[in-house]
Amino acid sequence: MALENSVLSSRPESLSLPVSEKGEGPVGEAEPATPTGVFDVSEELGRVVTTDTAAPPQPTPRSFQSKLAAREAQAATPQPRKKAQGAGSEKGKFGWGRSRRKRQRYVEKNGRCNVQHGNMRETYRYLTDIFTTLVDLNWRCSLFVFVMAYAVTWLFFGAIWYLIAYCRGDLDHLEDETWTPCVNNVNGFISAFLFSIETETTIGYGHRVITDQCPVGTMLLLLQAILGSMVNAFMVGCMFVKISQPNKRAETLVFSRNAVISLRDERLCLMFRVGDLRSSHIVGANMRAKLIKSKQTQEGEFIPLDQTDISVGFETGDDRLFLVSPLVISHEIDSRSPFWDMSQAQLEKDDFEIVVILEGMVEATGMTCQARSSYLAEEVLWGHRFSPMMSLAEGFFDVDYGAFHHTFEVDTPSCSARELSLAAARLEAHLYWSISSRLDEEKWDGPNLTEHLEKQPGSGSANGKGGVGTTFTVGETSESQDQSGQGEQNGSVATDQSESEA
Repeated sequence: MALENSVLSSRPESLSLPVSEKGEGPVGEAEPATPTGVFDVSEELGRVVTTDTAAPPQPTPRSFQSKLAAREAQAATPQPRKKAQGAGSEKGKFGWGRSRRKRQRYVEKNGRCNVQHGNMRETYRYLTDIFTTLVDLNWRCSLFVFVMAYAVTWLFFGAIWYLIAYCRGDLDHLEDETWTPCVNNVNGFISAFLFSIETETTIGYGHRVITDQCPVGTMLLLLQAILGSMVNAFMVGCMFVKISQPNKRAETLVFSRNAVISLRDERLCLMFRVGDLRSSHIVGANMRAKLIKSKQTQEGEFIPLDQTDISVGFETGDDRLFLVSPLVISHEIDSRSPFWDMSQAQLEKDDFEIVVILEGMVEATGMTCQARSSYLAEEVLWGHRFSPMMSLAEGFFDVDYGAFHHTFEVDTPSCSARELSLAAARLEAHLYWSISSRLDEEKWDGPNLTEHLEKQPGSGSANGKGGVGTTFTVGETSESQDQSGQGEQNGSVATDQSESEA
């Protein structure tokens, strides 16, 4: 203890302790004036202790085997891991922990609805609408059904033609020229199968021909021709509708990668961009938006995927688009908006999904088309604006789709739209009352007030009576003020000069 007091008494008043950048190694050394010890600041004990300096140990030579054994032992020993920020989390602008975990989308970016129906008991309903069921199948299943529809009918009728020839004995009289078969040149199943294909497809090579000595074959020929036409119409119609599906037209309708929130005409607006890559336009295009967010009602009911409408100009007609060039769709965040109380800090920790839907009629085919996309909470950029992408060229407007997804930062308040509206209302009220007060002060201040009072017919100096003088109106109520006391004038009191000068 005496040694510690002696060292502390000889320590200078200002002692600088160098600190390493990574926080590892010795804390620092004392100044050269005290070579007997090193001051070590202990964060846990909060006091200064002294340790004697010692000469650094000299490295002892080791063999290769010992170095290898030490390295293996060090690798086998578990090293304490530093607590670092994980790759799956990030810090927002306001310090909120924002998880980068992939949220399960309700609608994918390409418009596919991420919903699967399970435990369905009434699957027979698919067969009642077999045409739509075949159209909704993927291409692999559709091609398989297409091939099997023709192959099965050919094989079925081929087997019947072979059975007729076998029952009539045509196969036993192949070399008999006096025998009249049902179908000429049908000598086996393969020839009967080929005749079935020729009949259904109306090829008619002329080698295998039905004769008039077989009424059963005539009836079968009529039945196969009718059923073959129905199969052709059904399958060709399915393939045509599947090829010309409107959702393929939606592949050329693109949405911006991110949505932005910024000021537009001094109001916070949620905006995203939509464009059409084709020169053929979408007729009667209209835009809709939905907010997908779980909520709990006041009665305690939990709604996992509640859908709230987001107005994009339905009242004003701005939702009906003339989609010739890329457009920025804007949603004004007002008191009816679900984002009325959302600030930038709340956006960083909120969890929701915005589904946008573009509908219209394809100009080339006249079929209705629908394109969909979605934006998660982390895909909404606060304080950004879309870059311009249209320029005027020689005789036309040039659209640069390379800047379709580009945004840039702009000055945007981080408060919610409600707070911004309240602040604007307070500022407007403050300016109104301050201007009114200044006008009243200039009107009633100094000699102007005395001259005005002297000119009043009811003033004491004019008629010698100290009765009623100037009449003041507050709101809609009129009161007579005594002239003996002038009272306090303010911005809310207006002078009623209904009694004009005599």
